[in-house]
Amino acid sequence: MRASEPAAPPAQGTRLRALVLAALGVVYGDIGTSPLYALRECFYGPHAVPPTTANVLGVLSLVTWSLILVISIKYLAVIMRADNQGEGGILALMALVSGPEHAERPASARAVTILLGLFGAALLYGDSMITPAISVLSAVEGLEVATPLFQPYVLPVTVAILVGLFAVQRRGTGAVGAMFGPVTLVWFACLAALGAASIARRPGVLAAVDPLHAVRFFLANGWQAFLVLGAVFLVVTGGEALYADMGHFGRRPIRWAWFTVVLPALLLNYFGQGALLLREPTRAANPFYHLAPAWGLYPLVVLATAATAIASQAVIAGAFSLTWQAVQLGFLPRVEVRHTSEDEIGQVYIPRINQILLAATVALVLGFRTSSALAAAYGVAVTTTMLITTLLAFLAMRRLWGWSLPLAGAVTLGFLAIDAAFLGANLLKVVDGGWFPLVVGVAVTTLMTTWHAGRRLLAERIRERSMSFAELTERFETDRPSRVRGTAVYLSSHPEWIPPALRRLLRFLNVAHEQVIFLTILSERVPRVDPEKRLEVRPLGLGFFGVIARYGFVEKPNVPRLLSRCREQGLVIDPNVAVYVLGRETLIPSARRGMALWREKLFAVMARNAAGATEFYRIPPARVLEIGAQIEL
Repeated sequence: MRASEPAAPPAQGTRLRALVLAALGVVYGDIGTSPLYALRECFYGPHAVPPTTANVLGVLSLVTWSLILVISIKYLAVIMRADNQGEGGILALMALVSGPEHAERPASARAVTILLGLFGAALLYGDSMITPAISVLSAVEGLEVATPLFQPYVLPVTVAILVGLFAVQRRGTGAVGAMFGPVTLVWFACLAALGAASIARRPGVLAAVDPLHAVRFFLANGWQAFLVLGAVFLVVTGGEALYADMGHFGRRPIRWAWFTVVLPALLLNYFGQGALLLREPTRAANPFYHLAPAWGLYPLVVLATAATAIASQAVIAGAFSLTWQAVQLGFLPRVEVRHTSEDEIGQVYIPRINQILLAATVALVLGFRTSSALAAAYGVAVTTTMLITTLLAFLAMRRLWGWSLPLAGAVTLGFLAIDAAFLGANLLKVVDGGWFPLVVGVAVTTLMTTWHAGRRLLAERIRERSMSFAELTERFETDRPSRVRGTAVYLSSHPEWIPPALRRLLRFLNVAHEQVIFLTILSERVPRVDPEKRLEVRPLGLGFFGVIARYGFVEKPNVPRLLSRCREQGLVIDPNVAVYVLGRETLIPSARRGMALWREKLFAVMARNAAGATEFYRIPPARVLEIGAQIEL
């Protein structure tokens, strides 16, 4: 027995190494390609400072401590503790701190918490559009360093790479991560090697680890130093995507990848670029590519292009997870979702979101045309989301972890000071392109709040047309409807209401099946529901049964499989023979009290374009009966 016990740790170690490698290809692609443009923007961008020795050491000190304080401490040590049953991201955090267990809080406070979470999540869609554009474009621009003859081909090559990147998303996050992980590992090894070789020629650059150089940089440059913070922030832009992707790989592999591979490689490369600028200040236009020897420039462009295509994977996967969570929490309409892993339920592919991101990313490349121009639009959305994440994390510290007010307040104020500084510097980019992610954020927030409010309004209107089971029983005693053989399953939005579809069927045909199931599917504000608490069967009499199913916001309901489990509670149903009766409502905006007319029209459009219940709940299409009705909002 004992001889077999040591076999477990190596197997676990092998799995951990595989997850670390996959995480490199998905989670750290974004932050790992920042060396292509971050330092360049500090010394060659619109708010650049001259590459003097003091300025180079000051900027490198800011870069170093930004990586340590924001990524290592804020996200990996603190924020990632706020996992909602393993799931990360701002929506998972919002659900965690605003769930029903916090019902004692004032309704206005919970509403503000939810609105902050939604706006922070909505801003990430803008980031998901900009990141692929700036990452890939900055890599392909390396061809211009080799020779100006390549300049006309930069945009076409960039667009072609982006189209290919979004085309492979259907294979799933896990498959893409396994495919991209080894390439990203080579990329980080290359970053470290290029940086170390340059540092060896000017080792004095290592003095920048002293934070006093950052202090002296601000004292010497004043307002200009504050403006440079907008470019320094580019080194930490992957932090929020890192948190959102936690559900894909888990906390431990992400931390191991950061401290063993990513952080050392990034610091070596940034310091290597700094050493190059100390030796040759004229190289500030593109210090990254000038680290490479002449013979290695073209291979480096190819590797950088591959790495930046991979870099986009983090935010794309994050956008998929974000959308699925929003759908399950009731803030977006149903969409076609494909789960791409049998082992990791958080790995999803959403075709419609993939198409929208591709179109927006290509439009950004063609509109801004250079990575420097895109850098002006980059950062505003992420800094705002990071600040909101800090505010929500304070609630987690107090309510979930039991931290004292002085401790939680001190940690939060420290993070807020950093977030506010970065946000202030990035807000200066609004006029030059930073307006784009803000517009996207406001638009998506409007869609989310409209859908949420519209669903409540629609539920009220349906309730007006519904009847109680007592009324249904009275109807059966007086009119005696005909009962036909078989089982009918009605999807009901509320467990206490009789679905309007049955009421219409009784009204026009006066007929009902021998066995009638009222199925209500509830989405809880937790990622997963305990299988033992999934199903509840209530016998109602007269051959009627109420079935309540509960799912978490990362789980996908499967109605036939669910009904098969009813046998465990004494209700026998053959899901492949039952008839599924669905209501199809035509929504008519009106001047009745509810929402503003424009929001009712928007809600009606969103409802028309939502994925059908048949596909979403995996109901056999051949067994579906739809009964339509017009509902005035």
